[in-house]
Amino acid sequence: MARAVVVGAGLGGMASAIALAQRGWEVTVLERREHAAEAGAGIALWPNALRALDALGLGVRARELGIVEIGGGIRTMSGRWLSRTDAADLRRRQGDGVVVLPRPDLHALLRAAAPDLRESVGVRSVDPGDADRPAVVRDDAGGVHEAELVVAADGVRSSVRTALWPDAPARDTGHTAFRMIADHRLDAGGESWGRGDLVGLAPLPGGRTYLYAMVPTAEVPADAEPLPWLRARLEGWHAPVAAVLDAVQGRVLVHRLEDLTPPSTWHRGRVALLGDAAHAMTPNLGQGAAQAFLDAVVLAEEATADAASLAAYERRRRPVAEAVARRSRTAGDVAAWRSPIAVALRNALVGALPAAVAARALDHLLGTPDTTKEHV
Repeated sequence: MARAVVVGAGLGGMASAIALAQRGWEVTVLERREHAAEAGAGIALWPNALRALDALGLGVRARELGIVEIGGGIRTMSGRWLSRTDAADLRRRQGDGVVVLPRPDLHALLRAAAPDLRESVGVRSVDPGDADRPAVVRDDAGGVHEAELVVAADGVRSSVRTALWPDAPARDTGHTAFRMIADHRLDAGGESWGRGDLVGLAPLPGGRTYLYAMVPTAEVPADAEPLPWLRARLEGWHAPVAAVLDAVQGRVLVHRLEDLTPPSTWHRGRVALLGDAAHAMTPNLGQGAAQAFLDAVVLAEEATADAASLAAYERRRRPVAEAVARRSRTAGDVAAWRSPIAVALRNALVGALPAAVAARALDHLLGTPDTTKEHV
């Protein structure tokens, strides 16, 4: 039986472990954290993500754990709609709507289906191997793992990528994200664009709301309490932003947003990059997890004990995922425009975009319902 070592037990790592095990691989997952889990915020699964989860046998349960977003679009900070998403039409075209669920619930679903997971075990070094010899992973607990495949799924600051692809560092986008969950029942979700700031709202099961915001990092005080500062920052934005902020439960998660300088390749020897380690992207298109799940499905389809098989995985996934990452960064830059003239132009262009054109662009991004292979 061919052996695989997955480095990292996040969403992409868990998905790749499941996909490989289903194809007959003997899989070990190494996770440096004491407890492999996801932070307590929300996540939106677009139809391409749901199709990838279907391929893993987990799509039905993921849909049961979440709630289908009833509609949304893009608004100005005053609440004027620039564009609306027709949820029924999306389901007709794609076979699914957008399912929103707590991120920890999605991770727990994947973890329950995954094979051997070893926590509190970081990676000290990786010999990538070659066509004639296996890869060798040495962990910081003294373990030595020989494998026909090593999956680097350890995130945007991947230690494996840093060691083997030093020319592909993470890069700061200049924005900071705030994520939180509130005890508030939402009527309509979507994003709202201001001058430099962005706010997103999405419904969660149990009458809760997931709120995320992006602001320029340079304007976030280092010592400010996140929630009071954000309330003041977003004062005057349309309803129900203030009401949601007043109903926040638990911790506000704050992190600087990074994406990735594209690596020269996605594979070296018997090591393959996956998810954020390969193509970390900004959250503006909601595609980070979806692209990682698609990576996992395709890697399992293509990988064999022959190291040369990883070239097919890269050919299928790299052009698509890197194109999505570029589009996501561009979308974030446009949403963060600040000049009154630029903002007025942006809003006019978004508001004038015909619904049919927007639908075609979305289908281009998501692919088609009968395949997990996307098209760009």
